Amino acid sequence: MNKILTLTALLLACLACKTPEARKPESVRTGSFIDASVERNKKLNAKEQALIEHIISKNGDNTYIASENGFWYHYNTKTDEATGFTPKYGDIVNFSYNLKDLKGNFIYPETNFKNLDYAMDRQELFTGLREGLKLMKSGETVTFLFPSQKAYGYYGDENKIGTNVPLICEVTVNSITKSQEN
Repeated sequence: MNKILTLTALLLACLACKTPEARKPESVRTGSFIDASVERNKKLNAKEQALIEHIISKNGDNTYIASENGFWYHYNTKTDEATGFTPKYGDIVNFSYNLKDLKGNFIYPETNFKNLDYAMDRQELFTGLREGLKLMKSGETVTFLFPSQKAYGYYGDENKIGTNVPLICEVTVNSITKSQEN
């Protein structure tokens, strides 16, 4: 009887020390939301690119350049390559610009954004314009075609520019003042 009790106690001790098993989840989620978002953004990007390419093809007088940053531009006024310089980090750029929708309707005329001073990459400015200013020299005027992700994107400007609105932006750089660091 003693042997049976010892064997039973030993068996119970072994079974009581069993490691806990992980529970299986009730539902398995996949990246379906992210996949749907990616698909929506691809369609939006393709639609905006088609609209921009249509504008470029209609405007055969100007030679548009595709930037490495995902927007298109052409020079209205270009300075000589040998003269002038493009702004670097910290330089103060004095410029004016206007914003239009892709149909050419003014959203903000130049009077809203005239003679602004911008410390290059030290102040807030929408992505496309910040990258576009880096391509310009003093005295140049450039027309940019920004897809919505390079303009104000999903949120807009919370005023006149809505969600996912591509823009036409005409920018004139009045002057560039080098910073003390450069």
